[in-house]
Amino acid sequence: MVTSRAVTWEVLESRGFETAWVELGEGVLRARGRAVGIVPEPYWVSYELETSERFVTRRLRVTAETEAGVRSLDLRHDGQGRWTADGERLPGVDRALDCDLGLCPLTNTMPVLRHGIHLAPGEREFLMAWVSVPGLVVRPSRQSYTHLGRTNGGGQVRFASGEYRSDLEFDGDGLVVDYPGLATCLRRGA
Repeated sequence: MVTSRAVTWEVLESRGFETAWVELGEGVLRARGRAVGIVPEPYWVSYELETSERFVTRRLRVTAETEAGVRSLDLRHDGQGRWTADGERLPGVDRALDCDLGLCPLTNTMPVLRHGIHLAPGEREFLMAWVSVPGLVVRPSRQSYTHLGRTNGGGQVRFASGEYRSDLEFDGDGLVVDYPGLATCLRRGA
């Protein structure tokens, strides 16, 4: 069964907003979204995200517009652990299963859903293909997710990367409800 939802977050860190149209079902996520922010500089971002089975990122296409112009990125995972950006190999993120689009709460969903971290005890460490916004530069990012407890229908998960820590709240579908300091969900509708 496929669930379709429109989700809007206030993105506190960028002093902006993001809306994503998300389809979840049978271990697959597809989404298209748009974000606007003014930090680190005024920008518009549009993206399309698709995963393969078990919520493993298959492709992230992003366009960012700033005063300096328009940038785009076509980030692809080959299903065997190798990544390309606009057709060029990215060996620094080999073996990563997920992308992480900066300032985007949606991209925390894939690893959480794959391992059910929002619903059951556990801790997992990941290598991510992290994409800066609005620069669209891809870098490796080591991250961990630790289940802290259940909430009404979802769960609380500690996210950590380097010295950074934040306790995120997810709904039962694995979508971010609250990411303190980064984003808070304004609307989760059908």
